[in-house]
Amino acid sequence: MRELSLDQLKTLIAIIDLGTFSAAAQALHLSQPTISLHIAELEERFHTPLLVRGRKRVEATAAGATLAERGRKLLRDTDDAIAAVERQVTGVVGRVRLGASSGVLVHQLPQVMETLEKKFQKIDVEVNILGSSDTLAGLAQGTLDIGIVAMPQTPGKDIVIRHWRTDPMMAFLPARWKAPKHVTPAWLADKPLIFNEPSTHMYQLTMAWFAAAGLSPRARIELNYTEAMKSLVAAAYGAAVLPLDPPDLALPRPQIQVVPLRPALPRQIGIAHRPISTLDGATRNFLQVLEMFKQK
Repeated sequence: MRELSLDQLKTLIAIIDLGTFSAAAQALHLSQPTISLHIAELEERFHTPLLVRGRKRVEATAAGATLAERGRKLLRDTDDAIAAVERQVTGVVGRVRLGASSGVLVHQLPQVMETLEKKFQKIDVEVNILGSSDTLAGLAQGTLDIGIVAMPQTPGKDIVIRHWRTDPMMAFLPARWKAPKHVTPAWLADKPLIFNEPSTHMYQLTMAWFAAAGLSPRARIELNYTEAMKSLVAAAYGAAVLPLDPPDLALPRPQIQVVPLRPALPRQIGIAHRPISTLDGATRNFLQVLEMFKQK
């Protein structure tokens, strides 16, 4: 038994709507023999006439009218399904699973999300607060689509990491401290220090800066949340080495002074993902938005 064809249903509906085989052929850009074949196949499939050929107009039989009514709904559902898939493929709608640190979430992502909302209102971003190593593991396991990670990193198999932005690391000091114009490892090593937790890339970066000067200071406290570290600096609990993020420039805290490091210490951030050819449209569009905020 032959299955129904969408083309056959379109032909039947066009003939009923337009009244003649020739008008349907013209509207569907098909030859009249093809139109006649479609109807013959349908009538053979149901073993009953579907159309009555009159002098001026072709009319539907009861069976033909029923099939046309159900066919219209089927064609509408098909169009909706095609449109939904096309929106998914083009990235107009979809869900993107992102891995990023709390610092990136607080300082870099708000502007990114605002732009994404303006350009692609139906892309939903699921943010997972993770360190760089856990983010890369999530990408490898397929539980994440994009990661914002500290660099340098060794990418795993089928993971691409490219530079996104560079931010200068600065000395965040209590405002009442008398500080030089540039903070050196030797000057800072004697002060009470607030460090990131040892498992973080920021901690390793800071300790490498001290180590290059032959120093290995110990912290008074170790945290893994940038804003909490800044609050402790504001309370004169100690000094911290942190990246200079946009809010620090726009809304400086009066209790904190931010002083450049010497030697300078840049913090590199990268975007990690699987090969572009394997990503869905929503993920590709989110990557394009991230690229809008790329810095040297």
